[in-house]
Amino acid sequence: MEKSCDFLVIGGGIVGLAITNELLLRGCKNILILEKEKNLGAHSSGRNSGVLHAGIYYTPDSLKARYCIEGNRLMRDFCRENGVTISECGKVIVADSEEKLEGLEALQQRAQRNGVESYLIDEKELAEIEPHAATFEKAIYSPSTSVFDPQGVLEALYSKIKRSGEVRVLFNTAFIEKKEGGVALTNRGTISYGKLINAAGLHADVVARNFGVGLRYRSIPFMGSYRELTGESSYLVRGNVYPVPDPRMPFLGVHFTRSTAGRVFIGPTAVPVLGRESYRFLEDLGLESFRFLYRNASMFVSDSGFRANALSEAKKYLGRHFYSEARKLIPGLLPRHLVSSAKTGIRSQLVDWQEKKLVMDYVVCKEGDSLHVLNAISPAFTSSMSFAKYLADILLGEETPRVQ
Repeated sequence: MEKSCDFLVIGGGIVGLAITNELLLRGCKNILILEKEKNLGAHSSGRNSGVLHAGIYYTPDSLKARYCIEGNRLMRDFCRENGVTISECGKVIVADSEEKLEGLEALQQRAQRNGVESYLIDEKELAEIEPHAATFEKAIYSPSTSVFDPQGVLEALYSKIKRSGEVRVLFNTAFIEKKEGGVALTNRGTISYGKLINAAGLHADVVARNFGVGLRYRSIPFMGSYRELTGESSYLVRGNVYPVPDPRMPFLGVHFTRSTAGRVFIGPTAVPVLGRESYRFLEDLGLESFRFLYRNASMFVSDSGFRANALSEAKKYLGRHFYSEARKLIPGLLPRHLVSSAKTGIRSQLVDWQEKKLVMDYVVCKEGDSLHVLNAISPAFTSSMSFAKYLADILLGEETPRVQ
């Protein structure tokens, strides 16, 4: 197979589809998407929690904060216009103890600096929104947090870009390595391109290293697993109930989310695993697993936040501890209300290996005619359509990526 294109997009997840759509809106043509799986949404995008984030958590002036609010609005509009199910149910963030109040108030201050609509509410107001949730004195209410169907968005966006007649998608086609002269080698032959966009998700750092980009970063995969409320107990949650997260970590803690189908999921955990696609115990193991083991051990020793998270998350494999964490948010929760769930996901978390610190923001690197999107973790799905404008500006030379 020998093909050519003006724009080669590696990865058919939400970031890859969103940047493709943005390029089409700007009049770009002859775009080719490589997707290594046989269908869309096999990994991070399709396994997304389905929460459309408001932008509360993110450091002001970060890429996450910069693009989450507009991304939220654009995604809500897209869902309405394309018949994708969305529930604008809002979210509450609760403090399970007096010690968490300071963190709660800091979150509210950050939300205000980011321009997010959010409110500090008291226990009585919380009871009107989420009757079965509990907090210590205060909680945050986020009315612009919604729940949507991620797979529905992927399918609708894919249909939209295909209708243009300017986009081809090659499924079961994986990028292998960069060749000279604007040529990419895949498992199905070579492809010549004018510009290349690396939106490979779980594998983006591997692709980037082929271009000599992002060499200071390493990846550590974290698996998120869930439990679910029984149908009879799903009344306990109306929308989204979240705890105050550990500010040292990019994870939001075990929380409750009512899906658009009415099922209530509790999770996710955030446990380091030894494979980029290790959705089950001992799955996707190989030579790279030894590298992940070493990276985990190094971070465990050097980073107190990583160490505390690892110890806490390991306990959540025990049903009793998971239940205890969940019950802090919903005191009326009983052990019999929880059942196991097949829902799992992998978050490929970037680490700045020079500083031995988890990278909290997206990382965008440009090298010649290639653009690389690294650490596209939550809220990347929410941000995607707004973030794609920034990526297109950089790719087409209209903006310079910020120094990472």
